[in-house]
Amino acid sequence: MSNIDFIFEEKAADIGNFLVGRLLPFRQKRNIGPFVFIDHMGPVELGSGENLDVAPHPHIGLSTLTFLFDGAIKHKDSLGNDIVIEPGAVNWMTAGKGVVHSERTPDYLRTVDKSLHGLQIWIALPKNLEVMDPNFVHIDANDLPVWKEDNLGMKLIAGEFEDKKSDVPVYSKLYMIEIKANKTQTVNLKNRLYGESGLYILEGSIKHQNNEFGAKQILITKDAHLCEFEITEGTTVYLFGGEPFPEERFIYWNFVSSSRETIEEAKQKWAAQEFPKVPGETEFVPLPGSKY
Repeated sequence: MSNIDFIFEEKAADIGNFLVGRLLPFRQKRNIGPFVFIDHMGPVELGSGENLDVAPHPHIGLSTLTFLFDGAIKHKDSLGNDIVIEPGAVNWMTAGKGVVHSERTPDYLRTVDKSLHGLQIWIALPKNLEVMDPNFVHIDANDLPVWKEDNLGMKLIAGEFEDKKSDVPVYSKLYMIEIKANKTQTVNLKNRLYGESGLYILEGSIKHQNNEFGAKQILITKDAHLCEFEITEGTTVYLFGGEPFPEERFIYWNFVSSSRETIEEAKQKWAAQEFPKVPGETEFVPLPGSKY
């Protein structure tokens, strides 16, 4: 990618049984276009007694995108949705003024060995939609646009790219594109992208100006239209980005907003357990630093 502004190694953190690599945000760069948070979850192998159990927790001011490479997650939310996401599909939950959800290993996998691997992404909402009504959409894997360019397999996970558009109902101009290389070659995306752009190397490597970058590295540029690099056979990368918002976004825990006051209100509301409930669930994730 020409004129690379930042190059970062994935930073890992333990969350229960899982090793989660935090890709965004970091101190030098708080967002990439409208993308404000990206986690690389796994890969992790879980035994029959090990399961993902993220209790109900709230979100405001953003959409969450879950995309799995391996395994399955059962999503339940305060809107009444109850669905299992499997590899290649997209769960898109727009929090708006407030939504609560849980994420767990599905019942059919809880007593067997399994694996889990994927990306979880937060995308900020435009200021005029930050307090919209929440909604949820599940897009099947075979409903995402796929195509080939030379020896590259391309998939548009979300947003728009040239004449292609994903069914994921985004609220600003953005893109998330998967590129898989069947042969070592140059990828030239000059004048085909827009806004700010990040490139995450899931596996394999790329080269740019005699520098080689490997798995779990993220490259960021403010001039996405200059994107060009050499990709090695067997490599998978994800390009994501878009037009940034004019206003700063503040993040506290699971809350995103252009208003600090709105985040404070959400903190108080969750502490008082005044968010809507997930049907059939009674436990919840406490507000960080709270005493309950």
